[in-house]
Amino acid sequence: MFNQRVFSGVQPTGNLHLGNYLGAIANFVRLQNRQTFECLFCVVDLHAITVFQDPSELRRQTREVAAAFIASGIDPDRSILFHQSGVPGHAQLAWIFNCVARLGWLNRMTQFKEKSGKDRENVSVGLFAYPNLMAADILLYKATHVPVGEDQKQHLELTRDTAQKFNNDFNCPDFFPLTEPLIEGPATRVMSLRDGTKKMSKSEPSEFSRINLSDSADEIADKIRKARTDPEPLPSEIAGLAGRAEAQNLVSIFAALEESTAEAVLARFGGQNFSTFKSALVDLMVARIVPIGTRMGQLLNDPGHLDRIMWQGAARADAIARPILAEVYDRVGFLAPIA
Repeated sequence: MFNQRVFSGVQPTGNLHLGNYLGAIANFVRLQNRQTFECLFCVVDLHAITVFQDPSELRRQTREVAAAFIASGIDPDRSILFHQSGVPGHAQLAWIFNCVARLGWLNRMTQFKEKSGKDRENVSVGLFAYPNLMAADILLYKATHVPVGEDQKQHLELTRDTAQKFNNDFNCPDFFPLTEPLIEGPATRVMSLRDGTKKMSKSEPSEFSRINLSDSADEIADKIRKARTDPEPLPSEIAGLAGRAEAQNLVSIFAALEESTAEAVLARFGGQNFSTFKSALVDLMVARIVPIGTRMGQLLNDPGHLDRIMWQGAARADAIARPILAEVYDRVGFLAPIA
């Protein structure tokens, strides 16, 4: 019986890339394989519709994320793999948290400011309230740990604040846990291959800025060869990467793919030029990424199989969520069902 529970999710917004894999999915596999956590991994389709999504594309992309999870090593029998909209409790608890969280908390969320830009008045209310839904995702299962990237730490802090306020407001000090972040690995934030100061993103115009999980061996080789670097050889120690964003990014990617450390990579390649290092990085990346893309393609050829896996996972997740949500309803003062 597990006494710790992990929850995390990935948005189905299409074109999964190396940043999604190293920054999230590979960590999910490691957590599953530790066998110390009960793991719930979710395709967060409710979060996706905070901006408009074409319905047919949303379904396809939901299956694509599920396929990436499985192809990367998530076992639906050992972990709970499901789609967020398949468990009604996410939306139900999110509304309650809309009434617990404070407007000032949401106004401080830097991601909303970045995503809304200068057109703040025309974005959806859902985008503004996104952190409350994220809190509901986590606390619906009383998750004790959440693997997050650096850019999600602020949202997790709001989750902790919301849990604390609910516990105080309804006089139940230990009802919701104060969930802890898990920020692990040498590449928790994978940067663009064209600009080491920007996060790798599907929205960047150049295909050469990212490695897609669907890329062929030739495409990967071409993108890595053309990845931006600097004229100096690789240093032998971490301190030598200071001020060299592109070099640091490639070293971090190599370390993450190899499941080693940046120190170990530099001990091996320090003093060598980038052409030698890039050649080794191509070999490593092709060996790790191409089989995932191949397996994803096979899984996506049978969408019904993927749907069954997600709905079965949703039923398992719902079995955990229902009694927790029922107790939330009772504490808030909603009427109990009539027997």
